[in-house]
Amino acid sequence: MVLWWIGDIVLLVVVVPVLVALLNRVLAALERIRGASDDVLAGGGALAGRLDGVPEALTRTDAVVADVANGAVRYAGSVGKLLG
Repeated sequence: MVLWWIGDIVLLVVVVPVLVALLNRVLAALERIRGASDDVLAGGGALAGRLDGVPEALTRTDAVVADVANGAVRYAGSVGKLLG
């Protein structure tokens, strides 16, 4: 019977504070993760409003790339004729 009381005292004095400390660390990490995810969500919402012109910019970029490719092909053909 006395051994049970000693075991209970050890449990209360040693194990419970260790578990509370570990739980505190886990909860602190969880709060940091929550804060970081809130920042990511706010940044994503702000970024979404700035992406309205992307399709038009991509269309213009595709046209510029096609023009450059045509010019490069013409240049390579001319150089090929010169070299022989």
